[in-house]
Amino acid sequence: MGRQKDGVIKRGTKWSYVVRVPDPSTGKSKQVWVGGFANEQEAKEARDQARVEARRGEYVDRSNVSLADYLREWLDTHALEVRPATLAGYRYQAEQYVIPRIGHMRVQALRPMTLTKLYIDLLDHGGKNGRPLSRRTVDYVHATVRKALNDAVHIDGLLPSNPAMRAKRPKGKGRAVHDVWDADQLRLFLDQVRDHQWFALYRLAAYSGARRGELLALKWADVDWANNLVRIRSSAGMVENKRVEGATKSGRERRVSLDERTVIALRDHRKRQIRDQAVAGAAWEDSGLVFTNGLGRPIYPTSVYARLVRTVRDYNAANEQGPPLPYSRFHDLRHVHATLLLKAGVPVHVVAARLGHADPSVTLRVYAHVIPEQAAEVADRFAALLEPETATEDEGDADEGR
Repeated sequence: MGRQKDGVIKRGTKWSYVVRVPDPSTGKSKQVWVGGFANEQEAKEARDQARVEARRGEYVDRSNVSLADYLREWLDTHALEVRPATLAGYRYQAEQYVIPRIGHMRVQALRPMTLTKLYIDLLDHGGKNGRPLSRRTVDYVHATVRKALNDAVHIDGLLPSNPAMRAKRPKGKGRAVHDVWDADQLRLFLDQVRDHQWFALYRLAAYSGARRGELLALKWADVDWANNLVRIRSSAGMVENKRVEGATKSGRERRVSLDERTVIALRDHRKRQIRDQAVAGAAWEDSGLVFTNGLGRPIYPTSVYARLVRTVRDYNAANEQGPPLPYSRFHDLRHVHATLLLKAGVPVHVVAARLGHADPSVTLRVYAHVIPEQAAEVADRFAALLEPETATEDEGDADEGR
């Protein structure tokens, strides 16, 4: 063994350093040895960084835990906090995209560039058979990694900071929220499905802004006929090809008011369901759910998505002479609801409450494209409040020019 020099020493073929750090249990400082460096220069650089972190109170003990081991343990402990469907999503992102590529690395060896390269690799050929992965999926992977490493910083003390916060995500072509249907297209779609068994489901989605899982978990007991509203209490999702129910995304119940025609659509749907029950007889399963199949059983979320896509496709095939109805997902009915409300001038916090967003800032971020359209009219509205005669004169001039 060599001789220690300014906190650095050679042990066999490797170099080590020692640093004094505060001991949280005693309040006094203690010596911490860290080894495994290939040369003296690496050991000195690590020592200097450790000293800076110790002075700032940010020092963390060296750990050899791999990213794969940490993610799997994090997922197991996280099961107590999130919905089953959300946990299944985290687990899939980790096992499918992260662990096979960088799971062997130590958590403490991760750098922002490590994750940036991961995202680029996934975007280029992270899909099935090496095909490109969508930007949206890469964003989901990033969200999972960021959340896990955030706990590695603030709960487990493995990292002084989160490298995912500084990683760069590659830009890709994604479908923007503003590509959803306008009011005329929504009316056209609802006209096409007016006699469909799921008409009430489509209308309620478009007129309430509720999520697919929330609607499929809705029970008749949650419908307040007297006050024309529904109580959104839970959500249905798919985990390992099985339907499961859990809390809403925000974890809170909310009440959503309904217009009279949507309430009528729900009443008609209830009558249809009672007729189905009479036909099914003893085979009927009384789940209490608003939306079921012909035997009273829950509807699978994937079925709803597939049926809407097929309806749009069939309409376009039968109406080749007219303008096509753009491709849409069931979730886009929620986007249509929010976008039309914001364009109509409904306050952001009111829209956020209907959508179940925990904070209006989420609504602002998702629907940022709508806000400038409203902002452009603010100056004229303000002037009209103080100078109504000017607005009248302007309107008269406009009439003369027609």
